[in-house]
Amino acid sequence: MASLTISNLSLPSSLPIQTPRTPSPSSLSILSKSSHSQFYGLNLSYSSTVPIPSSTSHKTSIFAKVNKGQAPPAFTLKDQDGKNVSLSKFKGKPVVVYFYPADETPGCTKQACAFRDSYEKFKKAGAQVVGISGDDPSSHKAFAKKYRLPFTLLSDEGNKVRKDWGVPADLFGTLPGRQTYVLDKNGVVQLIYNNQFQPEKHIDETLKLLQSL
Repeated sequence: MASLTISNLSLPSSLPIQTPRTPSPSSLSILSKSSHSQFYGLNLSYSSTVPIPSSTSHKTSIFAKVNKGQAPPAFTLKDQDGKNVSLSKFKGKPVVVYFYPADETPGCTKQACAFRDSYEKFKKAGAQVVGISGDDPSSHKAFAKKYRLPFTLLSDEGNKVRKDWGVPADLFGTLPGRQTYVLDKNGVVQLIYNNQFQPEKHIDETLKLLQSL
């Protein structure tokens, strides 16, 4: 084989050429350091290896166990004062039951304060307002006191009632859903409204229906 000599070092005049392997599309992934972010006040963690989705579009589907025209499953939960409250207590008048992710998060605080600010309108419509999340009674008590919430907050620890009612999760199941139900005086659902990103719209949609009953 012919060779070139440079400063007493011999190098081959030709080197083998290697063709780089091209990974298959199915094995492509985005690698990043482990990271944390905040969404509406909740810390979220995601894997260091994130597969590239086959499509950038995503459509959220809601599969609720409770539907309009049905009576939802009964429950008994503790309120912010540690007292047992049953759904049957509200029979005979309309009731707004809203499920929210957690106390003290920005979206949930905005939603609770919007219900508070419109509370007189709900009273005028003869309706009760009940908020439900997985927080314990002491958390609810502090939340209600801090923002002067005049309505009942119930503690669904373990999210049993949320599951029984079929409240859908958001963000691919990582975040408890934000869903509002309006029950008429007979305990039958007349409205189901789901909107994670515009919490104040729950109040607008609920009042519209209550004022039409």
